[in-house]
Amino acid sequence: MSESKVPVTVYSEVTPNPAVMKFVADKMLIDTGEVAEYLSIDSTKGSSTIAEALFQFPFVEGVFIARNFLAITKNETISWDLIHSEVRSFITEFLQTNEVVVQSIPQMSAREMESEIKGEKIEISIEPEINTELDQMIVTLLEEYVRPAVESDGGAIHFKSFNEENGQVTVVLKGACSGCPSSTATLKGGIETLLKSHLPEVNEVVALEG
Repeated sequence: MSESKVPVTVYSEVTPNPAVMKFVADKMLIDTGEVAEYLSIDSTKGSSTIAEALFQFPFVEGVFIARNFLAITKNETISWDLIHSEVRSFITEFLQTNEVVVQSIPQMSAREMESEIKGEKIEISIEPEINTELDQMIVTLLEEYVRPAVESDGGAIHFKSFNEENGQVTVVLKGACSGCPSSTATLKGGIETLLKSHLPEVNEVVALEG
């Protein structure tokens, strides 16, 4: 007996990062506010069957899942023009026959997972440090004005900390925003300008890649 299929539509979008293509579904793939990022097939084990399956493609270097989309990072061996239809069809087929996309949210950042797999020791804590009313105001501004735009580009942004002594806001970038050539310009020209205009205590915004 054949597997029952649920109708699902998936379309692809380019992102500011030429290595990353965004694949958008007409259904939620993960709980709102949650994200899952994988940089190797080993990091997907027990966490996401679709990410594990996507790493079977020889050109896939990363899979990022948020809301109703996947942002896939490819290597430089092939052009998206040659593969995006194949990847879109694969994702559509998977979503039609699998209800659950992410079985468990990774408790470590993608780069922490990779360091553990390789036997290295690095820690990139992305837990937010919200200790003051000003911290919460920064989070609110990021959630209201920045996150929707970043997600539309296939990425995610999270508040990490605010240093009251030097006015430095630290954020964590994921998905298509991580390693994107235009992310620095966006950080300085968009996010930093926004926060400065609302909060005179802010002097600059810097980013970690999660």
